[in-house]
Amino acid sequence: MSVHDPSLSNNDLSPTGPAQRTWGMYNYIALWFSMSMEITTYQLASSLIAKGMDWKQALATVLLGNLIVLVPMLLNAHAGTKYGIPFPVLIRAPFGVRGANIPAILRAVVACGWFGIQSWIGGTAIHSMLGVIWPGAATMDGVRWMCFLAFWLLNMAIVWRGVESIRHLQAFGAPFMFVMAALLMIWVRMKAGSFGSMLSTPSQFHSTGDFLRVFFPSLTAMVGYWATLALNIPDFTRYSKSQNAQIVGQGFGLPVAMTLYTFVGISVTSASAVLFGKPIWNPIELIGAFHQPVVAFVALVAILIATLNVNIGANVVSPSNDFSNLYPRLISFRTGGLITGFLGLAMCPWKLLATPDSYIFGWLIGYSALLGPVAGVMVCDYFLIRGTDLDVNSLYHRDGIYHYTKGINPRALVALGAGVGVALLGTVAPPFHFLYDYAWFVGAFVAAGLYLALMKAAAPVTDAAESLNAAGSN
Repeated sequence: MSVHDPSLSNNDLSPTGPAQRTWGMYNYIALWFSMSMEITTYQLASSLIAKGMDWKQALATVLLGNLIVLVPMLLNAHAGTKYGIPFPVLIRAPFGVRGANIPAILRAVVACGWFGIQSWIGGTAIHSMLGVIWPGAATMDGVRWMCFLAFWLLNMAIVWRGVESIRHLQAFGAPFMFVMAALLMIWVRMKAGSFGSMLSTPSQFHSTGDFLRVFFPSLTAMVGYWATLALNIPDFTRYSKSQNAQIVGQGFGLPVAMTLYTFVGISVTSASAVLFGKPIWNPIELIGAFHQPVVAFVALVAILIATLNVNIGANVVSPSNDFSNLYPRLISFRTGGLITGFLGLAMCPWKLLATPDSYIFGWLIGYSALLGPVAGVMVCDYFLIRGTDLDVNSLYHRDGIYHYTKGINPRALVALGAGVGVALLGTVAPPFHFLYDYAWFVGAFVAAGLYLALMKAAAPVTDAAESLNAAGSN
């Protein structure tokens, strides 16, 4: 079974070779700084201020959530580096070579929604820049939608150039966005008068109970924010020079970048409450409130670069591979990227960003109920069932150890369904709403526990070494 089944493989899904292992520690630090320093991260933090937290409460919530999600992130990253395989191929081990399409498409649909959100933000930034340069044109009918389409097309052009263009874009974007975030802090500090004034907005909670009712679902939203990357991080770590490079790069990059940039969002939003009498959670709206064209134009350029960075890195690579996995012979990485773009348009991203409630309690927590169970099954299978030992050749064949029953592992699907069902139970049964508040955690632990029990009760899993020996003896 040395030649891959063409129905399960193409150039984008095959294991990476030594020549493709070009990502070092800096690239992973840059990846996380580039993907963290963007508008939805800012809004993630600023929405906590808008929901009533003070800056210390908001910053602690964000930091804790990111330290939690770093755990499944690094666990799932291990297989990408060890075997050079992307997420839709790795997921074949627990779900089967055909069954893997189900969790892969769940992940892809969520990424399409994020792609649409980021494209809408980028289009809004272009529209605001036009308002600075040519106010009359910005007020014309349909101009906002034209700006949206223009930014969407820019994303598609970069997708067409391939994954190496992403590495170069982020290597430039990370230091640039770090400088721009620092300048934004300094500028708002000058407007507010002092850092003390910027951070003077008090907590709106009058009791610990009031705070916890917002804290726990907010923490789930923080985890859910990177729940997508926690699954498809092998799409990036398959290019790593070593395990050490990706572990140290991610272990430093994710929590540090998120803490630094959310502090910008928290402090600036807190300052907006002092300056304008209410917290303004949308930075594009906040920049316009100062009525300073030069500053606004430079800030909006930074927003465009940040949005482009994260949209390509976080929201195109994985769904492109996932869609390619459906029909490798016809759907390449480029074609998958185009599918992602069009589905992103169809998901009406302007509605998902309408309010802090729709963003956090609707979008972020809602999809975390779908992705948490997938993460639970993945980690359980790779570490507890297989001990990190995979037969890579069988991942690309229909008659290998990952074929299960007609290409599907029913135990994994049962565990996935149970995890999603329990996590979403609170949306239809009010007494169990607390399960929805912890959707990612509930789904991950239920799915992992049930999957472990079902796999242990079934016939022993054939490990990679046994599979290879059997193949050699035939």
